[in-house]
Amino acid sequence: MRNFFIILFAKILNVILKIARKQGGNILGKIALKLNKNLLKDFKVNSPVIAVTATNGKTSTNNCISYTLKQAGFKVVSNSEGNNMETGIVSTLLKNCTLTGKIKADYICFEIDESYVPKIFSKFRLDTLVILNFFRDQLDRNGEVETLILKINEFLKTYEGNLILNNDDPNVSRLGLANPNNDNIYYYHVDKYKYATQELKEAGEGKFCPFCKTRLEYEFYQYSHIGKFHCPKCNFGENEIYKFAENIDLEKRSFDVSGITYKIPENSIYTVYNHLAVLCVCSIYNIDTEFVLKSFKDFSLNNGRSEKLEINGSNTFINLAKNPTGANVSLRILNEDSSNKDLLFVLNDNIADGFDVSWIWDINFDSLNNVERIITSGTRAYDIAIRIKTSGFDHTKIQAFPELDKAVDELYSTTNNKYVIANYTALQPTRNEILRKGKIL
Repeated sequence: MRNFFIILFAKILNVILKIARKQGGNILGKIALKLNKNLLKDFKVNSPVIAVTATNGKTSTNNCISYTLKQAGFKVVSNSEGNNMETGIVSTLLKNCTLTGKIKADYICFEIDESYVPKIFSKFRLDTLVILNFFRDQLDRNGEVETLILKINEFLKTYEGNLILNNDDPNVSRLGLANPNNDNIYYYHVDKYKYATQELKEAGEGKFCPFCKTRLEYEFYQYSHIGKFHCPKCNFGENEIYKFAENIDLEKRSFDVSGITYKIPENSIYTVYNHLAVLCVCSIYNIDTEFVLKSFKDFSLNNGRSEKLEINGSNTFINLAKNPTGANVSLRILNEDSSNKDLLFVLNDNIADGFDVSWIWDINFDSLNNVERIITSGTRAYDIAIRIKTSGFDHTKIQAFPELDKAVDELYSTTNNKYVIANYTALQPTRNEILRKGKIL
């Protein structure tokens, strides 16, 4: 009876929030868990539960999985707004359950914060776990990346469900050996693309074999420490590949898997990896290729993550970067565009961002291609401006505006292509200000 009244209260509160045009985010889960800290165990679930975790790309990948399943005609429950900790997961379930706690869906899809995987799935059903990558991120909250990996590895020692792993990230690939009794391990790999390098060009974490401590050998790097690697001593990294993407063509925004060409909405190697992970999920659950092809071609988040807009005649690319790898991927896309362009970098240090912004010193601002101006903004506008200056970029072309509206006004004082990079709490305010600018003019 206690759960009945908790769920009833949550649903009434959710209606009130909708009337007030408030999303609520985690609030339903926060209140419900105060009343019953083990509420996750009490939901009644009969459908497959698919979860995506990673440092970067979990929102895009999870939402693309959900979108594809919906295209195939299935009812899907998902935390598509990105509330990926325990309170957010409980909020999503409360919105979609009956008063007895039953979830009526064909599939449940969640993106999960990396540090919450063991906590949530020690209490809740899990059928398929997708792990995309691990990078340093919010050190003051998460600690070193190895700490997170070891926590997930410990959880996986007893997990026997489907485990989909990026074979090109040694930090992820190693997790396939956590439970020798699990026969449901699926690795995916992306072939070398045009801008892959022979040497590590950006900050990376996967330098040594986690088993024998020998330095890993790379055939190529796609970005950061993601690439084709193996251990020369124990052969770590040489796994049987479930899905292999080849013929990567970012100009045509396509890649091939098993002779089928898949079109994607963005010209980023990062997007290829995310969509290949989605393809693995769809293959495991026997989703018809017809729906996958259509979904990949049409899917778009439109929330500031790899979003393209036209504002006052200027092509504008907006992306989230909450760690060095996210920023470096955005700068790679910028450098692959040969046109003249302006860059806006918005950096905040609010609680959700992490107070430690030392990660900006691992961003590769060297050799920017045809960037005429860089504008910085946010609570740490001057910190990122100084970082860019020390990279050798002409300081007379760097302008710092802590006030976001002034920064956006200055950005659109020319008609060059615009690239916008913003960290977590800066992303939506920046996107909203850019959209406002477009409406006003």
